[in-house]
Amino acid sequence: MSREESARLEVAIEIFPIRGRFAISRGSRTESRVVTVTIERDGVSGRGECVPYAHFGETPDGVVAAIESSRDWIESAAARGAERRELLDALPAGAARNAIDAALWDLEARSSGVPAWRAAGLEAPPTARTVRTLSLDDPETMGEQAAALRDFATLKLKLDGGPDAERVAAVREAAPGATLIVDANEAWAPELVEERLATLAGLGVAMVEQPVAPACDDLLRTIEHPVPLCADEAFHTAADLDRVAERYDMVNLKLDKTGGVTCALDLRREAEARGLEAMVGCMVGTSLSMAPALILAQGLRFVDLDGPYLLARDREPGLGLGADGRMTWNATLWGG
Repeated sequence: MSREESARLEVAIEIFPIRGRFAISRGSRTESRVVTVTIERDGVSGRGECVPYAHFGETPDGVVAAIESSRDWIESAAARGAERRELLDALPAGAARNAIDAALWDLEARSSGVPAWRAAGLEAPPTARTVRTLSLDDPETMGEQAAALRDFATLKLKLDGGPDAERVAAVREAAPGATLIVDANEAWAPELVEERLATLAGLGVAMVEQPVAPACDDLLRTIEHPVPLCADEAFHTAADLDRVAERYDMVNLKLDKTGGVTCALDLRREAEARGLEAMVGCMVGTSLSMAPALILAQGLRFVDLDGPYLLARDREPGLGLGADGRMTWNATLWGG
């Protein structure tokens, strides 16, 4: 059998229940549907996971179809040991490319014996302390959520333009020592943004993520924002960086948006070169989704990789998940 014939791709949809429900301004969910890619070459397998980004029209079935449509290229590229950067031209940014990119990183690590973190230029297995996200709810319930998560140094509140000040105040009272960041997921009315930012600054909020929809964010160029603003839905690829730099202070790097850690490492450098601070975020996925992002997270002030904490069950084995949000590398899971 030739080397060209020795690579094989498998793709599947898996369902992981969420603990309770997870709500943001656009709706709530009780399960996470992930797409898992396995690439096997000469008896060695690498895995990757993605979470389709529904807000941008991705679905699990659509992502599977996109991967299947590139099956011949993926198997051929894996068989000949192609550079991962070839993916950047072969597939568009998005969840499908992320899963394939992660599987190739894992395959390379297990084939070569060089861990993914070392191949990425790190000197030790990566670790980070993630924020913990509070699902959107009434102020009292969000305060109760916060009280149960006192061991987390940073809490991220999902907001929707309703009684947001009351929600933040309730969380502040319940967890007085925590750093608070908030995510409006585009939900604020543009005419109220400046007032809301001033209010949240008074409550000690350290960052506000995506207060308005990108179509309305020109106003961010001129208004006072005493709290740093982070672009999420407004930021996808390098083509967005110049626009974002005029309106925001930070960018949220999510592998399912950027199309994998290979591209995201480049994007972090390009963003920082423009004076933008980077954070790393996630969709609600398992430890297999978070492991590549843990490489990207090193040295960042805000790390939002708490997807596995939101699940009723994670993969076995998963990353090390401490009760205080400390996440540690697991070579058996991913990346050697």
